[in-house]
Amino acid sequence: MGSDTSPSSHTHRRDVSNERHARHKSSRLSHRDDPDSQAGASRRRSRERSSERRHRRRSRSPKDTYRRGSRSRDRRPHNEREHRRKRSRDNGTPRHNDRDFRSRRARDNDRDNDNDDQDNGGKQVVRRSGPLPSQADSFAITNGEEPPKPKEKPNYGNSGALAAASNSIAQTDGSTIVLKYHEPPEARKPSPKDQWKLFVFKGEDVVDTVPLSNRSCWLVGRDMAVVDMAAEHPSVSKQHAVIQFRYIEKRNEYGDKLGKVKPYLLDLESANGTSLNSKAVPQSRYLELREKDMIQFGQSTREYVLMLARNT
Repeated sequence: MGSDTSPSSHTHRRDVSNERHARHKSSRLSHRDDPDSQAGASRRRSRERSSERRHRRRSRSPKDTYRRGSRSRDRRPHNEREHRRKRSRDNGTPRHNDRDFRSRRARDNDRDNDNDDQDNGGKQVVRRSGPLPSQADSFAITNGEEPPKPKEKPNYGNSGALAAASNSIAQTDGSTIVLKYHEPPEARKPSPKDQWKLFVFKGEDVVDTVPLSNRSCWLVGRDMAVVDMAAEHPSVSKQHAVIQFRYIEKRNEYGDKLGKVKPYLLDLESANGTSLNSKAVPQSRYLELREKDMIQFGQSTREYVLMLARNT
């Protein structure tokens, strides 16, 4: 038997295939329009997005975050930034340059400082510098009372007749001479490199030269039994003045201690006084001497000129 190749059979086959294609298309359309199927697809897509986000978050480093932030700032259009700058310039003078604003801020700061100096009860708070006071002193200050004064410590040094006896010199005839001066703790001999000399002038002539670097203290006066440098003029007291070398420490700008031995002049409450460079010297007070200073004792016309020769 042969196959049926008539036109009617071909038409029947085409109709069957068209019907199958239409049924498949309608089934797809109906599946797409189904709300349940759309919800499932959206849930799947959301789960995929969340998993991708978690993966990116776990694999992200701090540098990536900084880059993202900087990129987000740079994404602003240039015109917008320029517009903001122009608007800030067009607003007028800035607040920190306004004179009224500065004066108002200064008044507010003063008011805040005044409030800080008062406690909650309105009492004035006393601010003290230095070490903290003791507990009793703190309670006294809080109550508005004065803290008790510290007790005076006992002084075991010589006084009265004992002090006079310790500073006295016995003479061969049995009498004693009480010294008006004794050296301080900072007394030192000058350095061998510093050769201090005292030139004694009478008019234009040099009548004597005294090397001062041999000792730390020079007592000037008329009493030949106790003085180190005799001044025989009647206006000069028995113990008139002292030239004392003292070691003085000072701190420089870096906080380091720098010490040096320097000469000082001290008047021992003499009757006719002492002058330094033609100016009266206050009594019982150290005055630093410098090179080329001129000293006069009493009403004597002799001039004592201080000079310094450095040995290298």
